[in-house]
Amino acid sequence: MLLAVDIGNTHMVIGVFTGPKLRCHWRIKTDKGSTVDELAVIFHGLFVMEGLRFNDISDTIISSVVPTMQATWTTFATRYLETVPLMVGSDKVQTDMPVLIDNPAEIGADRLVNAVAAYARFKGALIVVDFGTAITWDCVSATGEYLGGAIAPGLSIAMEALGSRTAKLPQVDISTPPDAPIGTNTVAAIKSGILFGYGGMVDGLIRRLREQMAPDLPQTVATGGMATLIAPYTNSIDHLDPMLTLTGLQLLHERNT
Repeated sequence: MLLAVDIGNTHMVIGVFTGPKLRCHWRIKTDKGSTVDELAVIFHGLFVMEGLRFNDISDTIISSVVPTMQATWTTFATRYLETVPLMVGSDKVQTDMPVLIDNPAEIGADRLVNAVAAYARFKGALIVVDFGTAITWDCVSATGEYLGGAIAPGLSIAMEALGSRTAKLPQVDISTPPDAPIGTNTVAAIKSGILFGYGGMVDGLIRRLREQMAPDLPQTVATGGMATLIAPYTNSIDHLDPMLTLTGLQLLHERNT
């Protein structure tokens, strides 16, 4: 079985694959101070709940935007899983996707994995929107080249800043939607600003990216922890795939082994 791990700034998304099939997956908080043994305790419990053992894992692949955790995860995979992990972004992992940005080394591993996974699925021009700690827009040409994209603060960052940098505005749970764009109280107004506002931003940026990518007509794919929350407030998302990054990791492992 394959253990695929995407380490983000806020959460880690982990999946276990049997061949191309995703058997189970988890989303847990990213703790940059976690030790190797603490990871072992966490994953022992998760595995037990799914009837898995460490020695069921034959391979590991990892993408990470948190450099301080890469050594910890490498040691965990080696010591407890007895695997030598593939690390996306290293010379050992070939993506088969040309990266046409000024400095290809700058691209986040998760963004490249998403682009590879989406192109493998749709075989055409794409804009991949990942709703994580940051919101990223990644553009792929019709011939499978990574063109670049855009980055903006994510919903959680915006809400934390709003609550901490203002004297009277509260922290708000946006999992329940506002009744209408015009909020008639403070909580409803914040929900409207975040959900309708970010939906409008996503649509506006996708429109501009599509203009630049013409004559290609890119489809849009949304993924990430906040994707299902914000997608209903947009008009430009064609496909929703919360497991896109894990699928991409499985695909890269298959191509490189």
